Amino acid sequence: EVQLVESGGGSVQTGGSLRLSCTTSGFRLADSDIAWYRQAPGSECELVATISSHGTIYYSTSVKDRFTISKNNARNTFYLQMNSLKPEDTGVYYCAADVKQSWYGGYFCSSRAQGTQVSVSS
Repeated sequence: EVQLVESGGGSVQTGGSLRLSCTTSGFRLADSDIAWYRQAPGSECELVATISSHGTIYYSTSVKDRFTISKNNARNTFYLQMNSLKPEDTGVYYCAADVKQSWYGGYFCSSRAQGTQVSVSS
């Protein structure tokens, strides 16, 4: 069974840092495209960052140069290092993975995923 579980959220002040983790099981992380999404209250879901199975990385313009996506295939875990956090980064963050051409986890902030809350105060 494919499973993805987010952790690492919390409350920080502007300029602070957090590292989110997505612990996975049931598939080979090395073979999968992975992604982080977020949803702020009252806003649409936003794609934050991705790594393709070939290693291509994408960041949304709102987080580029502040956030870093990475993965550890041996630990079946991927991460989102968030630095220089701003109040507009507040929201629920979700991780997702493309496993054999089907997306699992918090794909487009799926309500079936738990997510992890990030709150940034000014």
